[in-house]
Amino acid sequence: MYDYDEYLVKKTGKLLFESGFTIATAESCTGGLIGHLLTSIPGSSLYYLGGIISYNNTIKTEILGVTKVTLAKFGAVSHECVKQMAAGVRELMKSSISLAVSGIAGPDGGSPEKPVGTVFFALADENGVDSVKFFFNGDRSAIKYKSAETALGLICKAVAK
Repeated sequence: MYDYDEYLVKKTGKLLFESGFTIATAESCTGGLIGHLLTSIPGSSLYYLGGIISYNNTIKTEILGVTKVTLAKFGAVSHECVKQMAAGVRELMKSSISLAVSGIAGPDGGSPEKPVGTVFFALADENGVDSVKFFFNGDRSAIKYKSAETALGLICKAVAK
């Protein structure tokens, strides 16, 4: 088990609270870890509305609105998928901003095009959706924790704009 960056968690909560923004999450490879970290701060219900753990593609399509065409053409681990996940959860939860993540935590499931450790993130707000791609090294737990902390950093950056 990995320790998380408590300072980053508190900073994220403080920035969200002070901004007045609300946030929702759509998580795949992190399995709810981002939501867990966001709710580890007392009072987080003031800004964290909730999240969807969309580990299965059916949840991505039926709840978050990811199209079957997107999954067939680009896969669940792609810019296109996380953008639709972020837009879908923002609309579903009526949040100011949203964050979505999908990746390959391993140890299996990688390919030459998308090796284990490939993780896509998307942030949605009233101006649209942006996505980024990262590569993380380590075992499954390390990739999940690095992904969750990266997500918090992306949230801080978006809120601090």
